[in-house]
Amino acid sequence: MKLRKSRALFHILASALLIMLAGCGSKDNTVIRLNYANFPPAPTFPCVQMERWKAEVEARTDGRVKISTFPGSSLLAAKDIFDGVINGHADIGNFAMSYQPGRFPVTEAVDLPHFFPDSKTATKTIAALVKEMKPAEFKDVEVLAVFTCPPAVVMSSVKVDSLDAMKRLTLRSSGTGKDVLEAIGATPVAMPQSDVPDALQKNVVRGNVSSAEVLKDMDYATYCPFVFKADFPVVSFAVVMNKAKFNALPDDIKTMFRKLYDEHSAWTAEYVDQHADDAIAWAKAERKLELYEPSDDDKARLRTAAEPLFGEYEKRVSAKGVDGAAVLEFIRSR
Repeated sequence: MKLRKSRALFHILASALLIMLAGCGSKDNTVIRLNYANFPPAPTFPCVQMERWKAEVEARTDGRVKISTFPGSSLLAAKDIFDGVINGHADIGNFAMSYQPGRFPVTEAVDLPHFFPDSKTATKTIAALVKEMKPAEFKDVEVLAVFTCPPAVVMSSVKVDSLDAMKRLTLRSSGTGKDVLEAIGATPVAMPQSDVPDALQKNVVRGNVSSAEVLKDMDYATYCPFVFKADFPVVSFAVVMNKAKFNALPDDIKTMFRKLYDEHSAWTAEYVDQHADDAIAWAKAERKLELYEPSDDDKARLRTAAEPLFGEYEKRVSAKGVDGAAVLEFIRSR
């Protein structure tokens, strides 16, 4: 009898142990695994913010969420990221709205020549715009963060120290920066950042209009020893998530993602502002960069030249049912 009881107790304990082990073994199955597509090279600020967001999410969920990151267009190309997220080819993606002109009629207004002093100011503006106006352009995704690069500067292979020096000068640009350059008599050329070094060496372009961090991140200071700091337009970015994937998350994780929206957007802006300043300092020390500031007269001329772009924006987006005047008023009020 005692032997039977001992065997029965053994079987009960063994079964309990197997259940416990099975529970431990299935824990990995509860981990939520997400992939995150990005387009620029890993050292650049959009990818730095991606890795920071990944680290924050994994830490705040105690490992319940794991993120696999794909910089350098290794999962989706720049122009494919937004649709790729909507279609489920990536769970999360970071992209620049200006890469698809006309598709983001509300947020593209931030990229107009408002002459923001820094990314911090521009990012607070676009973060509030998306949160409060809830643009229809993002109805098919969940927006996890938005931010801008710092105001663009003119980095050039020839000396540019005034607006007059930019007349008829071929300069790589994108988004509304192209319109501003045309208004002051320069010749903008659209091309990916990755093509700029070769284009500079072959004199296809004589400079690049971009935020200053690429002087170091992509070593443009080697080809462009001159910088004209005129606070040209910013370029806006959004981090978005597949709607179905977001809705399937546990409620506490959805809440955490939404709380990260303002915090992470602000962190990115502060990081890239400092990074741009550091890149200019580095270029001065390591590449003998010469930095020029616009005169008060040049600043006034630049604003006058840029002013018609706001009226053109209002007309353009009204055809899509967007109240461009209200969008611009929102931005200016911030």
